[in-house]
Amino acid sequence: VQLQASGGGLVQAGGSLRLSCAASGRTFNSYRMGWFRQAPGKEREFVAGISRTGGTTYYADSVKGRFTISRDGAKNTVYLQMNSLKPEDTAVYYCAADRYGATWYPSGMDYWGKGTQVTVSS
Repeated sequence: VQLQASGGGLVQAGGSLRLSCAASGRTFNSYRMGWFRQAPGKEREFVAGISRTGGTTYYADSVKGRFTISRDGAKNTVYLQMNSLKPEDTAVYYCAADRYGATWYPSGMDYWGKGTQVTVSS
């Protein structure tokens, strides 16, 4: 599966952005999907994940209550709605797909898209 993330940009603290990740292929619903981010000088970290059916979502503690992950099977797309953004949310955001894993470690994801930059100014 090929992934293409978009929707990043520059926003003031307190603002919102919605990231999209379009997946190729006809097996989108076979993959659990996740969003990860990497800030300069830091390791890539898990942000949010969603099950194959979309019925279960997972969030890092740092984004709970502010970010929402969702997926649209008809459009082969996963979204990350980011509200109440903070300067510490500044990072390159990546979407990833995995078929059989049970954890959300970056090393466990099989497919990655190119990142999209999110910059939050104070």
